[in-house]
Amino acid sequence: MAGTLAACGSSDGGQGSGDSKTVTLVSHDSWAASKDVIAAFEKQSGYKVNVLKDGDAGQAVNKAILTKDNPQGDVFFGVDNTLLSRALDNGLFQPYEPKGADRIAPEYRADQDKHRVTPIDTGDICVNYDKKYFADHKLEPPRSFDDLVKPQYKNLLVTENASTSSPGLGFLLGTAAKYGDGGWAGYWKKLKANGVKVVDGWEQAYNEEFSGSAGGKKAKGDRPLVVSYASSPPVEVVYADPKPAAAPTGVAQGTCFRQVEYAGLLSNAKNSKGGKALLDFLISERFQEDMPLNMYVYPVREGAQVPPEFVKYGPQAKDPETMDPAKIADRRDQWVKSWTSLVLK
Repeated sequence: MAGTLAACGSSDGGQGSGDSKTVTLVSHDSWAASKDVIAAFEKQSGYKVNVLKDGDAGQAVNKAILTKDNPQGDVFFGVDNTLLSRALDNGLFQPYEPKGADRIAPEYRADQDKHRVTPIDTGDICVNYDKKYFADHKLEPPRSFDDLVKPQYKNLLVTENASTSSPGLGFLLGTAAKYGDGGWAGYWKKLKANGVKVVDGWEQAYNEEFSGSAGGKKAKGDRPLVVSYASSPPVEVVYADPKPAAAPTGVAQGTCFRQVEYAGLLSNAKNSKGGKALLDFLISERFQEDMPLNMYVYPVREGAQVPPEFVKYGPQAKDPETMDPAKIADRRDQWVKSWTSLVLK
C-alpha cells in the first residue's frame, strides 16, 4: 500500500561464519519502512539490510517452509496468527527473545515458552464500505456479520479467497469465531446466496473491485463493500491530493477479526548475529512508531505513539473477534477445505 524500501547490500564474505555485514529480511509484499529509520539501524548495528519480498503472506510463508534447510535470508517477517502454527510446526524458526521483548503488550505475545517468534504489529481485518455509494442510495451501511446477509446488501460484497489470501482467511476465521463450529457454514451459505464475490487476493479486491478506493474508482469497481483492514481508511486520506476532510470509506465495526504479525530468526540463518540485531530493532520504539504510516498497522510495543491520522481515520476495532492460535492450528485446514467446497464450487 505504501512506498517500499529495500536497502541493498552485497552479502560477500563470512556468510557461513555468521559475521556477514549484510542481514537479509524475507517478507511479504507489504513490507515498507522509512529510509532514515533503516539507515539508523544500519549505522547503529554495522549491518546492511537487504529486503527480499516473496508475494502475499500465505505464499511467503509457504516458500519459507519449502526453503527452510537453505533459507533465502536470516529473519522472516509477516507470518500472522492465522498461519503461525504452520510455520512453528514446520520448524521454520529458532529460539530468540529480542532485547525489549518485555515491552510488548501481553495480549499479543505467543510461543512464550520457546520464543521462536516475536510479535511486531497488529491490525483488524474488517469489511470496509464506500460512504458515497450508501449516501447516494440512501442506505445505511452494514455494521455486523449479520447485516451482510440481509437482502439490501445483495451483490455488494467482495472478499478474498480464504485458501490464498491472509485477509480472506481472517474473514473466514472471524465468521467461525462469531458463529461457532456449528454455524459458520450456514452463514456462508447465506452469504453466497446473497451474491458475495470471491477473488484471489487483497490487491484485486480492494484496488479493482471496491468502488470506494482510489484504485477501485479508476478501475470502475462496482462493489461498495470489501474485506480489507480497519486501517485502510487512513490510506485513502494520506495519499489523496487534495486531502479530503473525512475518509471516503468506513469500517463495519462488527465484522472485525484481530490479526497479529510476527517475525522470527530463521532456523538455518547464515547470519544469525545480524538477524538477532534486526529483531531487536523491529520492536524498538523507533521502528514501532514508523510502522503505522508505512505498513498501515498498529505497533505492539507499549507506549509507542500512533500518528493522529491513524487515530482519527483508522481506530482499532473496539471488540474484534479473536481466536486462540491453538484452535486455529487445529481447525484451519479443515475449515478452508469446507469453505472452498461450499463457496467456490
